[in-house]
Amino acid sequence: MSEKEAEVKSKKQKVKSNDNSLCFLPFAFCSENYSHEANQIYQNAVDILTSQGKFHINLGLERIEKILELLKNPQKKLKVIHIAGTNGKGSVSAMLSSILTHNKIKTGLFTSPHIFEYTERIKINDIQIKKEIFAQKVIKITELARKNNIHLTEFEILTAVAFEYFAENKVEVVVLETGLGGRLDSTNIIKDNLCSIITHIDFDHTERLGDTIEKIAAEKAAIIKENCPVVANVDNLGIEIIKKVAKEKNSPLYLIETPEDLPECSLLGLWQKENLSLVLMAIEILSEDNFKKGFKITDKNIELGLKNVVHPCRFEYLKEKNILIDGAHNPNGAKALRESLDYYFPNQSFNFIFGCLKNKNYPQMMKNLFTAKDEINFYTFNNPNSCTYEELSNVCEFNSKQFNNFENANNKLTVVCGSFYMIKELLRLMHKPKNTKN
Repeated sequence: MSEKEAEVKSKKQKVKSNDNSLCFLPFAFCSENYSHEANQIYQNAVDILTSQGKFHINLGLERIEKILELLKNPQKKLKVIHIAGTNGKGSVSAMLSSILTHNKIKTGLFTSPHIFEYTERIKINDIQIKKEIFAQKVIKITELARKNNIHLTEFEILTAVAFEYFAENKVEVVVLETGLGGRLDSTNIIKDNLCSIITHIDFDHTERLGDTIEKIAAEKAAIIKENCPVVANVDNLGIEIIKKVAKEKNSPLYLIETPEDLPECSLLGLWQKENLSLVLMAIEILSEDNFKKGFKITDKNIELGLKNVVHPCRFEYLKEKNILIDGAHNPNGAKALRESLDYYFPNQSFNFIFGCLKNKNYPQMMKNLFTAKDEINFYTFNNPNSCTYEELSNVCEFNSKQFNNFENANNKLTVVCGSFYMIKELLRLMHKPKNTKN
């Protein structure tokens, strides 16, 4: 075997031997046994959340400020690492949470979106909030808002639930991921933080955040707080805006390059190198030698945290079905996914199952993802904003067909991507017994 062949084999083996494969997904998120009553209360809470409108976004801090005041401002009791960016926020958050938890630091984690259950968004030491506690808080907060004529969005309710839950449980650090943008995102109600992290910035949600990199970067950089450290990659497209805001707020800015020599991490994908370098710098800021209120963080526990981190649906491989699932849902994410596929599986074509929301730049996503040798399947999922087969096929430059099932006669690697909403639906379909009716 040549040296090149050995390198290719090693890269493939790393994907296929990943212990955190998606095999567990449909079951792990529902693994706890809840009583019928508890499940019903939880479903009532979910109904309340979804009645706010899944895509009802009303950016602003007035409503979250009012409800948190009524809750006695639990966010003021928390020490926060705040994370914004277009891509990479979730991976950075997951790595940080895992590292801190392995260092025996009681860590709250607030992320979005979820795949199966809302409880995935709120964790302490990587353990999800229990359904009954989640439901009680959702019902309490929405009732409090109703009595005080505060019209909360779904994300604002979840933010308030997370802050109160973390404060009540006296977490030592909260890893807080923004939902959309930063400046007017409900998580930005916090007044200071341990540090801000700005991940990769690119075009997404341009109808709300602006149509230039500078406008988008200004929204993200608004999480930077006075005299609080900021971490960003030197190659970040919004770096000039980040520098400007950090200077205005007298916040020390840690600009990093992505080194080749990084610790092993269970999260795969070429983009994880950039994410990991941001994480390691944030950990260094928090460590006891470099921060006056530092935490005891050891190299051994950093390695354990990175080895055991789990972040579902980000370049995850389902071994028994030869399926790879990734949440890429914008052009930059699609480009990064294709680069990683070509790196781990060089000189191969793929069987794509793709679907996305109508407000995404799906023509550019497809240009970044597909080649003439790939098999392309489009899927319309159960969402009013899902693209139809016709909408996707009409702008795709290659032959395509409508997705019917997971049968794959050509033995190509199947890649599922384009929308987290679609992924949830397909994963459930994938694990449904063949004789089960819809």
